[in-house]
Amino acid sequence: MDKVILFIALSIPVIFFSKESLFDFRRHGFTRFFSWEFILALFVINYEMWFKDPLSVKQIISWLLLIVSAWFVTEAAIRLRRASKPGVVRVDEKLFRFEKTTELVTTGIYSYIRHPMYSSLLFLAWGIWLKQPLAATLPVALLASWLLWLTAKRDEQECLAWFGDSYREYMLRTKRLIPFIL
Repeated sequence: MDKVILFIALSIPVIFFSKESLFDFRRHGFTRFFSWEFILALFVINYEMWFKDPLSVKQIISWLLLIVSAWFVTEAAIRLRRASKPGVVRVDEKLFRFEKTTELVTTGIYSYIRHPMYSSLLFLAWGIWLKQPLAATLPVALLASWLLWLTAKRDEQECLAWFGDSYREYMLRTKRLIPFIL
């Protein structure tokens, strides 16, 4: 019962921040919300294992994935902040403020992958799953991963509509979620 309460408590801010996207099934925010929820479920199921057997192979790999996750989101946020232009506004109430870029960001991590923040969530999901890799929670991690892939695909459609051919060319020279692989 404590885990259910924890899941609900953690879901409240996710619901609050996602409220604009929850009713537009075609936008990337809709699938992003559900990927967050599955990642939260993994966390609630596995949080007690966070520091158990700290030198085991699964824990070391888990921490590496979590560190990569943190680095990806930090690097992406820095690049987006540097690219923001004062006075230039992209009006779309369904986007978070940091998503309202008016110029295509292609430096740093963005020169390798188009969606480092979703990549960060992907690494986060698998890092959390590895804390206690159970067959019963594997479908949760796989579903979170699929939803993140779908979120990235939908985001690309929105970026193509906004940036046009420059985004199409950018797609040809970068990967979607994992540098050099996917």
